[in-house]
Amino acid sequence: MEVLGHVNNISEYARSLKDTRLSSLRHPGEFFDYQRVSRPKDMQEYLKRASYNVRYFSANYAIVVALLAVYSLISNPLLLVALGFLIGGFLSINRFVPEPIEFNGKVVTPQNLYIGLFVIGIPLLWLAAPISTFFWLVGSSGCLIGAHAGLLEPGVESEYEGLETV
Repeated sequence: MEVLGHVNNISEYARSLKDTRLSSLRHPGEFFDYQRVSRPKDMQEYLKRASYNVRYFSANYAIVVALLAVYSLISNPLLLVALGFLIGGFLSINRFVPEPIEFNGKVVTPQNLYIGLFVIGIPLLWLAAPISTFFWLVGSSGCLIGAHAGLLEPGVESEYEGLETV
């Protein structure tokens, strides 16, 4: 019954995410419109374009960051193994060993299992270099989004952004 509650919460979260964030997803033809790419004449124009495009394409940029995050996990298999080991171990201990058990005449508590999990998992995670992966993700998404947002000219709809309809 508890698992069913978690599934309902996840489906509600996915539905709300779709309704809020992904509703502003722009068409790929508009996002990849290479005919609107031009060099801004100065820094002020670059910042104006970037400010508008980051707001206008925010859902598209979130997908770009998510895809870069997936790529960084796939390209760093040790990080994937370390995260899988820690998350899988934590979930397994929670599910299968909720109370102390006796094994070969010794009592093993969940706390002992957590300690063993972290003694193995934390050094493994440290070797996988999650901090450098995080900074790669921040740098690469910043460069990609900064270049796209600053080089893509805003569409005609940006001229009418501040006007109210009657």
